[in-house]
Amino acid sequence: MKFMGYRRADGRVGTRNYVGILSTVVCSNEVARAIAAQVKGAVSFSHQQGCCQTPPDLARVTQALIGLGSNPNLAAVVLVSLGCEGTNVDEVARAIAATGKPVQVIGIQEEGGGAKTTARGVLIAQQMAVEASRIKRVECPSSDLILGLKCGSSDTTSGLSSNPALGVTVEQLVKEGGTAILGEVTEFIGAEHLLAKQCKNQAVGEQMLHLVDRMEKRVKATGVDMRGGQPTPGNIKGGLTTIEEKSLGAIAKAGRAIVQAVYEYGEQPKEKGLVVMDSPGREPELLTGMAAAGANVIVFTTGRGAPQGFPFVPVIKITGNEVAWKRMNDHIDLSVHGVMDGDESLTHAGQRLYEKVLETASGEETKAEVSGYTQAMDIYVTGPVI
Repeated sequence: MKFMGYRRADGRVGTRNYVGILSTVVCSNEVARAIAAQVKGAVSFSHQQGCCQTPPDLARVTQALIGLGSNPNLAAVVLVSLGCEGTNVDEVARAIAATGKPVQVIGIQEEGGGAKTTARGVLIAQQMAVEASRIKRVECPSSDLILGLKCGSSDTTSGLSSNPALGVTVEQLVKEGGTAILGEVTEFIGAEHLLAKQCKNQAVGEQMLHLVDRMEKRVKATGVDMRGGQPTPGNIKGGLTTIEEKSLGAIAKAGRAIVQAVYEYGEQPKEKGLVVMDSPGREPELLTGMAAAGANVIVFTTGRGAPQGFPFVPVIKITGNEVAWKRMNDHIDLSVHGVMDGDESLTHAGQRLYEKVLETASGEETKAEVSGYTQAMDIYVTGPVI
């Protein structure tokens, strides 16, 4: 199948055509947001990282920013630096420029403060936006889609309707040569042996199991167990009783597709098909990781109603809960509650969602985009602030 997208210089395809204003450190967030607020066609990405962290985490933040700036939904990038952060800003700029898109770095300390930096950034972003507006959508095959998979505020309907419906969509996309990224390693726990059976070989299965073991050890290193934080209080209110029950529903997002490879957080897939990415389940870090990995559309299933989107990747919300569909309608794009009622098959629901993905990829805006509920993002790190 086809959609209308923006073909980039590196061959990848964007479903959006923004100028990205990316903060390279927490100290630059206000300026990045101020610039984007004054330029039509610009969006900002802000986070809480980039300074006073261990070297592995600073390297992760650097790589995540590279991935974000390289995402094909951005036509051009302005990096907003403080000037003394731990993030390797020069490396970020070089790597993004290597994809063929315009990149400029502005520094708050070098410019002489936030007001001056904002003024200069606005002028730069305005010119970038004019140039980006000349880029036209072209017909692209569905194999150019990189679909991020997310579930949040899950309840009993998630594992029975919206998640398996998304699984049908994933199977169709993979069949047509596209890519889907499954994250939320915390929500493999208790069902990881089943997901291992979907891996293309034993080596990939062992890599996936290693992610689960590492995630559990990270938590236990703090002196507590995963249980109590997962399932969340909202999950429990929605009828989920154990992490195993939650995980059985969560992995249904992958359908029966075969896991081709396993990647670290924010790493861009080299294979087509279904891949697994290390990440937590919380929305701000998970959505950022998907965008850094190159996702040009994200599907986010929800049972009770989760509102978050992402600044420059459209996030389609789907629910199987009729109550949530009615109560949280200004945040949810599609309902498959007919599956729960027996009025719709999972196959039909998955086909409807696939059509929604193609429409969104071609420019139809999501509820999160329309409402602007896209700002509460962060980058996943594993060490302390020091």
